[in-house]
Amino acid sequence: MTQKVYICRHGETEWSLSGQHTSTSDIPLTENGVKQAESLKPVLAKLEIAHTLSSSLQRARHTAEIAGFPNPVIDDDLFEWRYGDCEGLTTVDYQKSHPGWELFDTGAKGGESPEQVSARADRLIEKIRKMDGNVVCFTHGHFSRILGMRWVGLSVREAKHFILSTACLCTLGFKRGDPVIELWNDTHHWSG
Repeated sequence: MTQKVYICRHGETEWSLSGQHTSTSDIPLTENGVKQAESLKPVLAKLEIAHTLSSSLQRARHTAEIAGFPNPVIDDDLFEWRYGDCEGLTTVDYQKSHPGWELFDTGAKGGESPEQVSARADRLIEKIRKMDGNVVCFTHGHFSRILGMRWVGLSVREAKHFILSTACLCTLGFKRGDPVIELWNDTHHWSG
């Protein structure tokens, strides 16, 4: 296979800047987030892309639009990990009432379990692999990490070791038929 999947995390929001867990809260991009999204446009314009997918949340859709993809197909499987009780809280804040808590190990009360979000990523990968041509996905930080891990057959729990910046670009592909991560957390287009 020669298909490539480009993952674009949305640009900066107030909550991504502060480290607050943001899934169902539909937070807009900051002014800096808009600039980050603009910096993706010349990079993505050089790529051969047959399909554009996005989360339904405005931060992902707006990033897609600014980056030159105004009409992405909305796919609910690209939605951010649903955080339940830790929505709007930082990890440190949530750990005050849940000592030792780690999202990738247990999920959060009232939200998705690691197994549920893993199944969502697997379902998305199955759909993508049936598509002809390269795909770009505009999505979110934690879900992007899970998508990368599941692409290469690793568990959701391994995603805690792979950091992602806002408006970064990742590339998933194949080498000799095996799924691989070709590029991870590339921010050179905006960090200069």
